[in-house]
Amino acid sequence: MFINSGLSANRSINYDLILENLKGYLSKGVPFITNLANMAAIIRYFFDEVNWVGFYLIEKDRLFLGPFQGLPACTEIPLGKGVCGIAAKDQKTMIINDVTQFPDYISCDACSKSEIVVPIIKNNALFGVLDIDSPNVSRFGETERFVLESAVALLVDIL
Repeated sequence: MFINSGLSANRSINYDLILENLKGYLSKGVPFITNLANMAAIIRYFFDEVNWVGFYLIEKDRLFLGPFQGLPACTEIPLGKGVCGIAAKDQKTMIINDVTQFPDYISCDACSKSEIVVPIIKNNALFGVLDIDSPNVSRFGETERFVLESAVALLVDIL
């Protein structure tokens, strides 16, 4: 089912291939945690210059660490705190070009320099967030926003 990129370590990102792989791996027939694990792995594989990809899932007024690829991370984040908590509370994608300039940044990995967080909304209710960090400043832009919001839409369809 997995479509190998056939690209070297210096590969250019093929965003269509990411979405195609997600369509192949995400399934209503498995527990949601399995889908989250595969989604994190696929995004981590295809995105260059990222050091963390994962999910935080909502429970009451807090986000709790879900499946991820990267170093160990913060286990819980209050709604409205840090990039993940604000994106979750506002239910809007956030791109932070330089985390050192974000006053409420919660650091889990000192190597992270930029971040994108996409909220996961199902039936107008917050499910969690997809969080991606990069060791490079200004790593994420509108193209990544579009692709990751499309990826989250695929996930929401099978939740």
